Amino acid sequence: MERSNERDDGPRTAAGRPRPPTIRSVAERAGVSKSLVSLVLQDSPRVSDTKRRAVLDAIDELGYRPNAAARSLVARRTHTVGVLLNDLRNPWFVDLLDGLNSVLHDHGLRMLMADGRLDRRTGQDVARTFQELRVDGLVVVGTLPDTDGLAEIAERLPTVIAGNHEPRLPHVDIVANDDERGARLATEHLISLGHRRIAHIAGGGLVGALRRRGFEAAVRAHGLHTTAVVEHADGTEEGGYRAAVRLLNPARRAERPTAVFAFNDISGVGALSAAQELGLTVPVDLSLVGYDNTYLARIRHLWLTSVNNASHDVGRRAARCLLDRMANKDAPTATNPPADHQLVAPELEIRGSTAPPGAT
Repeated sequence: MERSNERDDGPRTAAGRPRPPTIRSVAERAGVSKSLVSLVLQDSPRVSDTKRRAVLDAIDELGYRPNAAARSLVARRTHTVGVLLNDLRNPWFVDLLDGLNSVLHDHGLRMLMADGRLDRRTGQDVARTFQELRVDGLVVVGTLPDTDGLAEIAERLPTVIAGNHEPRLPHVDIVANDDERGARLATEHLISLGHRRIAHIAGGGLVGALRRRGFEAAVRAHGLHTTAVVEHADGTEEGGYRAAVRLLNPARRAERPTAVFAFNDISGVGALSAAQELGLTVPVDLSLVGYDNTYLARIRHLWLTSVNNASHDVGRRAARCLLDRMANKDAPTATNPPADHQLVAPELEIRGSTAPPGAT
């Protein structure tokens, strides 16, 4: 049978397979120079419609695929954005990344993600790796344990911090939730239900400090600070479980809290497990509020009241800030706008884990 596929008629490898078409073969097929093919690939307006059509037809006939690495060297852009997260296992990042990616995708940019745990586990500097990959910008999401090298990288690379309030660096925008306000919303809700012994499972970092500050401000405003209790945890399910076991110990039944505000949904799930193991029913014996409004809070058999920290909006705003920084990348430092700190207002999503004390 006669073969009609022209792509198989070109040079072949030692194994007999067709070699991938090159920019030279495209130029030969179109009857133009290699430099003119490059201009077409860059969508240059300096090419006539006739020659542009000839090049595009040759590309289609040969099945040519431009080398992305080579193109990035010419254009000095890779159309990629590095995203460095504190911990990929945290479900809170899902909505933030969705908001971030929706804006970046609309502007022809792709995300390269890395887990900040690598810094701690292997000593690898992931942020520097992004720089070596020549990403066009960097988004740091959440709380990182070590940010010493970030200032140096931010001087060379447009950088935005999302979901955290630190570090404060020149020309590095911060987009975060108003964590102190969100914590007050959660605590005020429990107080409005009639709870007088309220505990807070606190988290670490500046976010944890702000949420604790909001909690303490609310109980103090209602004269409940003498009965309020704070237990520290690490933001994990296990940490929330252990903190709740200490809070709900049957030996301290007279002082046992009737409501718990957890640092995040994950630790809230741990607290729920502890309450159930101790024979307590949520919300009859114990009201429970989480934070972040992740998919965990929306699981029907959990149905956790939680603070919606508008993470999708945080992601979209962070993307817009990064696009602005990237547009001003080559501008003199003096003309670059100063760092902006945006706070996104939280809302409380009331579900089935909270009720008046002793409710039936």
